Amino acid sequence: MKYFIIAGERSGDLHGGNLIRSLRKDDPKAEIKAFGGDAMSAAGAEVLVHYREMAFMGFWEVFKNLATIRRLLRRCKEEISQFKPDVVILIDYAGFNMKIAQFAQGTYKVFYYISPKVWAWNQKRAWKIKRFVDRMFVIMPFEKEFYQQFDWEVDYVGNPVLDAVNDHEPNRSHVPFEQPYVAVLPGSRKQEVANVASVLEQVADQNAHLLFAVAAVDNLPEELYSGMAARANIKLVYGHTYDLLAFAQAAIVTSGTATLETAMWNVPQVVVYKTSGISYSIAKRLIKVQYISLVNLIAGKEVVVELIQNEFNVERLNKELKKLLNDTSYRRKIDTAYKEMRNLLSVGRASDNAARLMSEYLTKKRGA
Repeated sequence: MKYFIIAGERSGDLHGGNLIRSLRKDDPKAEIKAFGGDAMSAAGAEVLVHYREMAFMGFWEVFKNLATIRRLLRRCKEEISQFKPDVVILIDYAGFNMKIAQFAQGTYKVFYYISPKVWAWNQKRAWKIKRFVDRMFVIMPFEKEFYQQFDWEVDYVGNPVLDAVNDHEPNRSHVPFEQPYVAVLPGSRKQEVANVASVLEQVADQNAHLLFAVAAVDNLPEELYSGMAARANIKLVYGHTYDLLAFAQAAIVTSGTATLETAMWNVPQVVVYKTSGISYSIAKRLIKVQYISLVNLIAGKEVVVELIQNEFNVERLNKELKKLLNDTSYRRKIDTAYKEMRNLLSVGRASDNAARLMSEYLTKKRGA
């Protein structure tokens, strides 16, 4: 069969790569074209556009790059029309992918793997997704119940983050220092790193006795990390985030998939998030959930502290970091919640479950 798969950021590329490998188990001759990244390419997809050209975050940032986004949408539609796939598989990345779903619906099968976060804001968008998407494969347990409110039975397939963590064999040689350290995951997008760098640098200055190991990504400009790299107690580690987490004492994590990855490595963390004033002002009016981190959302309670926008400052981050490193009972409470979460997510490999169901729906072994 022919598959066209779209992922617009690093985490989607990682999960897309795993999905492609699972699809090929049932369909070794699969033809796959994609908008994605290195992981999907390594799994056998022909990547037409790399996600680094597509990764814009925040309302204001998207607005500034509308011309680029429109150009990429036109390119994507043209590629789909020329390729004529049996199915278009969308991975998260809601703004872009929903436009593609609307374009493809009625002409091609449309599957969505990793739901847009419609439960977070403007929940009525679920009706639109239901209209344009043939099958939805969700990775959060609470999402299945959410979509039932819209009379839509979706498939919960497990969580690919847990699969990726379980698959990884930690290698201490990838962490080129011996002393204990705090892992810092500032994000994989330019805006994410830029928005948190200053506070992280000040915290490092005030904690000269601590070593901070930053998970850097090589597809971002080096100058983004220059302030951090200039400090003796900050080390940059490229391309080995899981190894960094596997041996960390604690972590400072920008909100996103990385918060769940950190939890699955049983590392106590503080979640941070900062965006432009305009984007935050809009988001604050729209967000309908109590938490922003996947850890707290899945648990349904505050497991880890979230420092958002103005609360993300040197004083608050210092206070939370000291608790994470020194308060044994606090660390134990977080660890217990992490174990409960892992048990909840353990329903088999998400990519295998999703690929099996996709194959069954495409070959009419299940009702579409």
